Amino acid sequence: MTTPSMPPTTPRILVDADACPVKDEIYRVAWRLEVPVTIVSNSHLRVPDHPLIDRVVVSDGFDAADDWIAEAAGPATVVVTADILLADRCIKAGASVLSPTGRPFTAASIGGAIATRAIMADLRAGGDQLGGSAPFGKADRSRFLGALDEAIQRIKRGR
Repeated sequence: MTTPSMPPTTPRILVDADACPVKDEIYRVAWRLEVPVTIVSNSHLRVPDHPLIDRVVVSDGFDAADDWIAEAAGPATVVVTADILLADRCIKAGASVLSPTGRPFTAASIGGAIATRAIMADLRAGGDQLGGSAPFGKADRSRFLGALDEAIQRIKRGR
């Protein structure tokens, strides 16, 4: 099993996997670039039997997967998550963070994302009917693949 602390010079990918739509894309990039991947979830998920792919199943406690990922995140880590609060924690740990649509979360953008999240939660709590996010499509997958490749190459070059 992967431990939260690996040598900082080893690039790796941590995946908030329970609802991640781009796991297959992550595996392909990891195999091509020879980067280890840790799939973190609250339940047992099927992952390829490959030496670069590891699975961590945490308890079903609230934020257990997020806590594991945030503790393991660091400067040589790419974290894939749609969870804005987890993204914030990982950015503070020095990790590169990507949403499954390929949008990077950065120190400059995370504050606005957190504020938007809070506003939307308030509107929903007030009974407002809000539309969901746009359907996940081919353009999202393509953008994600490019962003993941770029993030890993940046870590390999030493940022």
